[in-house]
Amino acid sequence: MLSNTNYTTEILDLQGAIVKNIETAASKLTVHVEMPVKEHICPACGCKTSRVHDYRVRHIKDLSVAGRSLTLAYRRRRYRCTGCGKCFAEKNSFVARRRQMTLRFTSKIIESLSNERSFSSVARDKGVSVSSVIRIFDAVEMPHPTGLPEVFTIDEFKGNTGAQKYQCILTDPAHGRVLDILPDRRNSHLIEYLRGYDKEKRDKVKFFVSDMWRPYADMAGIYFKNAVQIVDKYHFVRQCVWAFEAVRKREQKRLGKKYRKLLKHSKRLLTKRGTKLTKDEREFVEAMLYLSHELRQAYHLKEKFYEVLDAKEPEMSAKLMSAWILEAQNSGLIEYENCGNTFIAWGKGILNSFKYGYTNGFTEGCNNKIKVLKRNAYGYRNFRRFRNRILFMFYLRDSGQNVA
Repeated sequence: MLSNTNYTTEILDLQGAIVKNIETAASKLTVHVEMPVKEHICPACGCKTSRVHDYRVRHIKDLSVAGRSLTLAYRRRRYRCTGCGKCFAEKNSFVARRRQMTLRFTSKIIESLSNERSFSSVARDKGVSVSSVIRIFDAVEMPHPTGLPEVFTIDEFKGNTGAQKYQCILTDPAHGRVLDILPDRRNSHLIEYLRGYDKEKRDKVKFFVSDMWRPYADMAGIYFKNAVQIVDKYHFVRQCVWAFEAVRKREQKRLGKKYRKLLKHSKRLLTKRGTKLTKDEREFVEAMLYLSHELRQAYHLKEKFYEVLDAKEPEMSAKLMSAWILEAQNSGLIEYENCGNTFIAWGKGILNSFKYGYTNGFTEGCNNKIKVLKRNAYGYRNFRRFRNRILFMFYLRDSGQNVA
């Protein structure tokens, strides 16, 4: 029994409570508390009463203190209304109604879910059940954004949630914000979502960034008529890399066993930019290119494409891109002919990427964090919970706010 209970109350931040006793053990601390008797207002009829009906001891889990688990043995008082006879529990500042954890302990659990940790990991860390952590988090509901940003990006990620393989992420890269998560990437969901915003809000979108998936572009043409459509740089660059890889694999199969293994083990050097090769690596690559005329031709086109990317001015990029497409289509390589045709089909969005410089880089970074979250949890089946978890994670991380 401590003599200075007021000091203990201040340390434990139990506002208005009276510490009656403290029991200590090797790894456990139990603090007996109760609230002072005072007049309450009946929730049924509004009459004032201070008549005590009974007491019930509730064991409330709290944050650990000095490496010991802390339990509050709260002697809860119930009052009886002298007007209508209703019994009701007294008010306190540290535990909610029908809860077995303090408010600050609950806040700490929610705060622990602001990163990629799984529910099971947080439950082990806090010494509670997984179902309790899930139940606490399910009280969190992340709202839909009220408006749309000037720069709007969209991408899909493999979530395998809610019976759908792909989920859709909407972001504002200019301010580093995740706007929302949609259950899948089908046009029906995208259209239904965007119809929730009036024309005035949709017209505020000046730039629309996406990958080379046609439904995104078609949807942008309908709902973001004032926006400049931009193709994400990564997605059209990899078209060229894929074309080169297809030629390499084709030639690799055609050559004999000795050279086939050589090309297979040299994939990294062949796909690496020529300007980044060391002197020895460059000599080795040149030797391999002499094994196949088509491989040498494909390598030349790959390197010429990087010159397009390195151009300083958008007008120069457009000029070099046109020349590259013409060369690719006349190369006789089916892989690069197809690549050139793809660039023609998406030409406007590709040229806009050179002009304005917006990409899906921020969105792809978010997708990587989502994949870590999903992997740690071994997947999510409930889409609502998955969406709230993603948005909550990025909301706290980007805003720097604390829920406690």
